Amino acid sequence: MLIREVMNSNIVTISPNTKLNDAYSLMQGKKIRHLPVLEGNKLVGVVTDRDLRLATSQLSKLPFDPETIVAKIMTSPVKTAHPLDPIEIATQIMRELKIGCMPVVENSILIGMVTTSDLLDALLLLTGVHQPSGRLDILLPNRSGELARLTALLAKHKVNIHSILTYPDKEGKIKLVLRISTMEIKFIAQEICNSGFEVVFPLNIACAK
Repeated sequence: MLIREVMNSNIVTISPNTKLNDAYSLMQGKKIRHLPVLEGNKLVGVVTDRDLRLATSQLSKLPFDPETIVAKIMTSPVKTAHPLDPIEIATQIMRELKIGCMPVVENSILIGMVTTSDLLDALLLLTGVHQPSGRLDILLPNRSGELARLTALLAKHKVNIHSILTYPDKEGKIKLVLRISTMEIKFIAQEICNSGFEVVFPLNIACAK
């Protein structure tokens, strides 16, 4: 999944000369938490609701007056994403930098915004949880052919796969999380287990010897 599939293209922007109180009122009215700052067509900064609260808080050593312009507190330069970036790359960058949004820029033009909420929605979509489905967690040996053997078994039972997520297990195996097109999870899990696969979820599946 790419950034262009999850970004918000209806962008609300402000200028560097916007006052802090006006920026905050705009966020409240639009129910948003991040505002790109444009000077002409050029992206020059980003300001968040957290920036505004911290800047004007009486707990701050030198609180800013609400009439101060956002240029004084905005984040600049800005880390941006490209619409063709994979979402996992943007997620990694946002996690490492501890930021909640990334403006999306193409040919030096701001075309969208992606936030942590957008990325969480994308993750939910990738898991297939929005569709009527059941979940299977399986441990596979880290060798070629095991996934093909598993999918062939599911096809034999006329079960479609809505999503597949994998990650390495501590013991060197591959943890497989599947969303499949049946609610008869225990029956399918039993069949998979009887075929020599290690079923982690659902629990209490006793495999035939």
